[in-house]
Amino acid sequence: MTGLTHTGADGAARMVDVSAKPVTAREAEARGRVAMRPETAAMIRDDRAAKGDVLAAARLAGIMAAKRTGELIPLCHPLPLEAVSVTLEVEEAAVEITAMARVTGRTGVEMEALTAVSVAALTIYDMVKAVDRTMRIEAIRLTRKSGGSSGDFTAP
Repeated sequence: MTGLTHTGADGAARMVDVSAKPVTAREAEARGRVAMRPETAAMIRDDRAAKGDVLAAARLAGIMAAKRTGELIPLCHPLPLEAVSVTLEVEEAAVEITAMARVTGRTGVEMEALTAVSVAALTIYDMVKAVDRTMRIEAIRLTRKSGGSSGDFTAP
């Protein structure tokens, strides 16, 4: 394959050199969801989980994970994040997760937003798995990004 920035001429994985890229404001938003039984969603909404406040724990876990993305994803640049937010909306049979990450730098924050959603979803699963092993982590995706040489993106 050609055009892959994380692959050198010899085909080996490499960290991308971003030193020549301009510093710009960059932002990314990602979403995902944890599908579950309606009773489980009601338990989370009503703050009745035995392990505590599921939404608060998932929000904090997502933010902390975004800040450590460079340690978790091989070849991902560590970034001095300026803002990270994780919002959780309890639906009838799911928790919808949205994460936003922002930085002024030479590379984007898509991986940070995606990592925040992923770890928030895993935290929700962990906190209520004892009552609902049918949960599914679904549809983790980049929904929007801005800044950088590739321009803006909004998922259809």
